[in-house]
Amino acid sequence: MEFHFDLENPLPTSTDNFPLLFHTETDHMPSKAYLQTLSNLSTRHQILSLILHFSHNFDPFSSYLAINYMDRFLSTQSIPDGKPWIFKLVAISCISLALKMMRKTEFSVSDFQDCGVILDSLSLERMEMLILGALKWRMRSINPFSFIKFFISFFEFKDQISTQALKDKATELIFKAHNDIKLLQFKPSIIAASALLCAADELFPVQLPFFRNSISTCEYVNKENLFYCYNAMQEVAAIDGYESVLNAASSSCTPTNVLDVQCFNSSTSENGEIRDLKRRKLGDLAN
Repeated sequence: MEFHFDLENPLPTSTDNFPLLFHTETDHMPSKAYLQTLSNLSTRHQILSLILHFSHNFDPFSSYLAINYMDRFLSTQSIPDGKPWIFKLVAISCISLALKMMRKTEFSVSDFQDCGVILDSLSLERMEMLILGALKWRMRSINPFSFIKFFISFFEFKDQISTQALKDKATELIFKAHNDIKLLQFKPSIIAASALLCAADELFPVQLPFFRNSISTCEYVNKENLFYCYNAMQEVAAIDGYESVLNAASSSCTPTNVLDVQCFNSSTSENGEIRDLKRRKLGDLAN
């Protein structure tokens, strides 16, 4: 396969065709029943940990795309319990497809022959074809990064420095949130808008009410969904453990450790002080 794919511009033949992006973004999400039918959360947990572990030397955008493929695949396919080698095969196949799409680097099966993983090219190819079929060959995933340019125009900055600072912070938040299952229920565009608002809350708090009102009036934005997604994104932003997930992935040959720290931080962060802070900020957003 020969591709050249950019997460910020997923359309192959045109740029800035945002109406088309908004119209088709749900085609690149997990199925609506995913959160309800994902009875064994440990399956997603283990495969996600493996993706982060095996892709720590690659571009983080490639890891992000691989996780998108994983969630969309798991939302239509069940994986038998008690066969951890299948988890590894799915993780590596998602990474392989993401790298091929983005043409970021060359790799071989031997790159993944560590920590007990023994694969052959035929097994990898078969799993890739299974994933491609489940995704209906929609590999140019429309994702939150695809909408950053659209929503950042609502902020009407006069200088490039402020614009870039806001984009960089929002990008960091999107990366932090990409392994949180709560965010999977929201459209990519809503995640992008929420990330930008959370970034603005930190960098330009005085101007936040203007930014919030501007985005809320956008014809493509469901204000209620923005409300709840902003809440979830603020919780992600408050958890320190998210910041080191990718670094943790390279520190051990037991990839489940990658998310264990995150899960611990997630549970301990839900104290009264943080909840009160979120309520105040969400109250502002709803006004």
